[in-house]
Amino acid sequence: MSPFQSPLVDAYRRRTQKSARLAEQAARVLPSGVTHDSRYLQPHGIYVDRAAGSRKWDVDGNEYVDYAGGHGALLLGHNHPRVIEAVQKQLAKGTHFGACHELEVRWAQWVQRLVPSAERVRFTSSGTEATLLALRLARAFTGKPKIVRFTGHFHGWHDHMAFGVSSHFDGTATPGVLDEIAQGVLLVDPGNLTTLRDLLAGRDDVAAVIVEPTGGSWGQTPLSKEFIAGLAEVTSARRVLLIFDEVISGFRCSPGGAQTAYGVTPDMTTLAKILAGGFPGGALGGRKEIMDALDHAASAAAGREKISHHGTFNANPISAAAGIATLQIVAETDACQRANDYAARLREGLAGVLRDERIPWVVYGSFSGFHIYTNPEGRAVSVADIESGKLDYRALKAVSRDLITKLRLGMLVNGVEIFSWPGGPTSAVHTDDDLALTLEAFRRTLRTLREEGDIPV
Repeated sequence: MSPFQSPLVDAYRRRTQKSARLAEQAARVLPSGVTHDSRYLQPHGIYVDRAAGSRKWDVDGNEYVDYAGGHGALLLGHNHPRVIEAVQKQLAKGTHFGACHELEVRWAQWVQRLVPSAERVRFTSSGTEATLLALRLARAFTGKPKIVRFTGHFHGWHDHMAFGVSSHFDGTATPGVLDEIAQGVLLVDPGNLTTLRDLLAGRDDVAAVIVEPTGGSWGQTPLSKEFIAGLAEVTSARRVLLIFDEVISGFRCSPGGAQTAYGVTPDMTTLAKILAGGFPGGALGGRKEIMDALDHAASAAAGREKISHHGTFNANPISAAAGIATLQIVAETDACQRANDYAARLREGLAGVLRDERIPWVVYGSFSGFHIYTNPEGRAVSVADIESGKLDYRALKAVSRDLITKLRLGMLVNGVEIFSWPGGPTSAVHTDDDLALTLEAFRRTLRTLREEGDIPV
């Protein structure tokens, strides 16, 4: 039987008939009917009509506890009153001035106040643009061509980052990416400082190392605090720039991101998601001497060509208004800690369900995130095994897509949306009721998957 011909999938189809009709229309105008690969779900995804706090409702009227979280952007949940008020106030004034405005200054000041590495800030429209700009600045500042990345880490979809995440672990180019660009990026297995140290010792053409400080894909392949501290020492000793990709972890691990939580200050930091309060927006922050390559007067004084950087929606006033309101809340409240605490309780609760049901999966994660490892080989695996690197990115990403799809469908049928890892980010507004509903949805889904033969008895 096809994995998409089962009682569980039939139940999903019955609940989401309006979504199915929209998906049919979308397939005629959008490749695969989606606008983001992570939103691809068979037989179709849900189409959301509205959201508030920790919940959202689809066009069929179904209510869900939300762990997609705006792809990690919504630390404060949906439609936080202070964020909405700031946006509505700005909407009445204008959406795009094509000129400088006060909000971009205030927004950058909040970033500078919270993020230790942000001596100067440059806004972009997305996290992908921020990482692309970081690499360009690194090469210009050092005069060196190569970038080191860790296999399995995600840094956006531009050409320098479009391989070695979930495939092409050998560093070869994915379709449409020039071989010459792929050859300018050196992939290193994460978690192994000796390998990195040996690589850097044997060459003098590396401009920077870029890393997700909590581990690849928001900690799906985790890194330890000790590794990050060692990474900073190794790069500093070799005079190689260190770039933290804090697009997800920024303002989430702590108000100052992973770099504050770990006590390690990189040379540059890429930001997005929470930065703009759920609206489009990214930024690059870094040492002044590096960021001066974008500065007209500083470049002229140094006798070098300035790096050109444009972007129609850089520091858009609406995004700036939402971002300022969000960062104020992050700075002045315990929002980060509430999200972290909820995630810890959720991980513990999900693990308890697995124990009760005698299923050898593992729930793990750090800060305000959780991951579900479906352990396809049924080995004896613990959270400690994953956190210590006993299972590498190949093992952690080698999962049955059909099983994960049915897990997600089952959770949706039971009123919970999880992200495609599978797992998700938590927010500061998830409640005890959300937790209870999530655990019951997980239990029911696991039992259904077992009944349908997806999980061995």
